[in-house]
Amino acid sequence: MKKYHDAIFNFIFKMVRDREQVEDLTQEAFIKAFSSLRKFNDEFAFSTWLYKIATNNSIDYIRKRKLQVYSIDKPIDARDSEYVFELPDEGYEADQELISDQRAVMIRDAIGKLPPKYRKVIELRHVEERSYEEIAEILKLPIGTVKAHIFRARELLYRQLRGRIRHY
Repeated sequence: MKKYHDAIFNFIFKMVRDREQVEDLTQEAFIKAFSSLRKFNDEFAFSTWLYKIATNNSIDYIRKRKLQVYSIDKPIDARDSEYVFELPDEGYEADQELISDQRAVMIRDAIGKLPPKYRKVIELRHVEERSYEEIAEILKLPIGTVKAHIFRARELLYRQLRGRIRHY
């Protein structure tokens, strides 16, 4: 311990920079080293093994120190008073539900204005979430025709909605 104390202390001090904590970490490193001395492989230098223990111990300390966890349900005690933690809900927008409803109505109206053959394939595909094969079977149409109708219906919907939906 006399041989390596100052070197380990200085090594840890470069990472932690708190003299009191560095002294504790230095002692911990020596305690860990001596308690696991039987695991030491004498093919390597003792100093390398000791520095590794000191490094890992210091890294653990730094991680724990950086991890300051507060409960959002309990007040935080301070010297003069208590602080209550309130986190804003940044994901919620009050008008988002209204906008979504308006968009859905606008899309339903646009689908309602499609020619019947296009309206039916869009409803089956996007409202009932049917596969192309199911739609072809229901409408007794070739699958290629179903795909063409869906493509054409989407194109017509896009033309109807492109100027209006931008605001939503």
